[in-house]
Amino acid sequence: MSFHSRFFRRLGTLPFALIATVLLAGMVAAGVLALPLAGQSSAAPSSQQQPEQPPPPEAGGPESDVGPMAIPKKKEEPPPEEKPKPPRKPESMPEYSLHVEATLVNVPVLVTTKEGQFIPGLKEENFRVLEDGVPQKITAFSQTKDAPITAVLLTEFAASNYYFIVDALNASYAFANTLKPDDWIAVMYYDLKPHILVDFTQDKSEVMGAVRQLRMPTWQETNLFDALYDAVDRLDRLEGRKYVILISSGRDTFSKLNFDNVQKKLRETRNITIYAVGTGQFVRQFTDCPRTSVDLISRCSERRMDYLQADNQMNAFAHMTGGQAYFPRFQGAFPEVFRDIAQSIRNQYVLAYHPTNSKQDGTYRKIKIELTDGEGHPLKIHDQKGKDVKFQIVAREGYKAKQQVE
Repeated sequence: MSFHSRFFRRLGTLPFALIATVLLAGMVAAGVLALPLAGQSSAAPSSQQQPEQPPPPEAGGPESDVGPMAIPKKKEEPPPEEKPKPPRKPESMPEYSLHVEATLVNVPVLVTTKEGQFIPGLKEENFRVLEDGVPQKITAFSQTKDAPITAVLLTEFAASNYYFIVDALNASYAFANTLKPDDWIAVMYYDLKPHILVDFTQDKSEVMGAVRQLRMPTWQETNLFDALYDAVDRLDRLEGRKYVILISSGRDTFSKLNFDNVQKKLRETRNITIYAVGTGQFVRQFTDCPRTSVDLISRCSERRMDYLQADNQMNAFAHMTGGQAYFPRFQGAFPEVFRDIAQSIRNQYVLAYHPTNSKQDGTYRKIKIELTDGEGHPLKIHDQKGKDVKFQIVAREGYKAKQQVE
């Protein structure tokens, strides 16, 4: 029996654990099996092994040498949205503010004798304001004396009749002679349509030069309604109190607008007063109708009715706006008429009040001015001799309230 067979037979008699220990020690001694040293990893990294991936952001918990602990993170709430900051105002931009004012109604009032002389010296307690019959409280009161004016001279200049043209020119020069250095005046004339001769100026020579341009009329049409509407519409864009000095026969022949259109415009427009001066009164009064033909008499009567209607229209325009109408017969009366107009415009009482009816409904409201003695009784005015003086009050008839959308 060989040595090897005897050796394995003897191994079979040893316990199994002892045999395994002996075999393991022999393999280590022969270099077949290499055990790791203490503190080293049990498996050497392979050159083809993928690098370790970083933990995903969703993995929570602290990290250590053996990797992150997989503790789920609490779901984070999105941060609250920040309110946008207002844009920064440039340093060069000025400050702006919005002012909202309650409705204030200004009413210029002219108090004169029957002869047209201005009555000064009245006080606030002497005036009583009624709007649609309801008394109003006066919040502001003043008296103007020799105040400058802003006005448009609107003259009819058409190839209608020689006497009408002469009256229109003489009246225009008479008005220009009453102007003062601080007055602002624009000059317009109309025939088929309105024409602007000179815009607002304080130069009296320019006003005179504009009137001198009226030499040769071309059209026969006298479109009063269109021209007056245009003048009022232009004036309405200006601040303050304005006037229209209307020199006209009062006849309208070819306007696109009618009397109702102009009347509505005047009611909707504030702070504009019309003073009307009629032309051709002499030739109208002293021209009799011929009696030879029924047709001629009929046509003459129609013409007279036209002029009577023209005078009524001029009166209506003036009284609606708180002005006056004049119908002088002779050319020598024009300077006196315009002196009276200048006195009326420059010397007035101005009342202001906040209406008790604050509705912005666009309705037309009537105004009435009364003079009292302060105790509710009608005011009595006496002259230097102690006699009662009859007086007249000239003021605007009413105004149109604003609409809610205006």
